[in-house]
Amino acid sequence: MTIETKSENFVVEAVEAAFQHFGDSRDELIPILNEVNRELGYLPAAALEEISRRMKSPRSQLFSVASFYHMLSTKPLGKHIIQFCESAPCHVVGGREVWQTIQDELHLEPEETSADGKWSLVTTSCLGLCGVGPVIMIDDDAYGNVKPEQIKEILARYTD
Repeated sequence: MTIETKSENFVVEAVEAAFQHFGDSRDELIPILNEVNRELGYLPAAALEEISRRMKSPRSQLFSVASFYHMLSTKPLGKHIIQFCESAPCHVVGGREVWQTIQDELHLEPEETSADGKWSLVTTSCLGLCGVGPVIMIDDDAYGNVKPEQIKEILARYTD
C-alpha cells in the first residue's frame, strides 16, 4: 500500500468516524468539520470532497464554511499554533511590539508555518481576554499581559 493510499484511507476513516459520531444532518456540518480538522490537523481537499459527497453539498460551500472559521484550517498547520490577538485593546497596550518579537523569534510572517512544521503563526480579531492584553494563545494555553521580553521564555516551554 502506498503512502498516498494510506493517507486517503486515513482521511476517509476520519470522515467516517465524524459521521458516525454526529450523523449526516446539515445541522452537524461544523461539528463534523471540526472533528475531522482535529483528527487530521487540517481539512485537506480529499476530506472536503468526502464530506461533500456524503452530505450531497457542493464542495465550494464546505470550503466557504471551513475557511470562515478560525478554528478550522484548509492547510496544514504546525504542531504548535500561536494565535495573536490583533484587536484594538491588545494593540494599544503594546501588542504591536509583542507581535514583532514573535515574528522575529520564529522568522515567520502572519499565516505562515515554519519549515520544520513546529510553529504556525495566525492572527485573530479577539481571543476574549481584552482585560489582560496583549494576549497570545499557544495551542490551548492563553498568555495575558505579555511583554516582548517574555516571548523567548514562553516559546521555550514548547520544546517538543
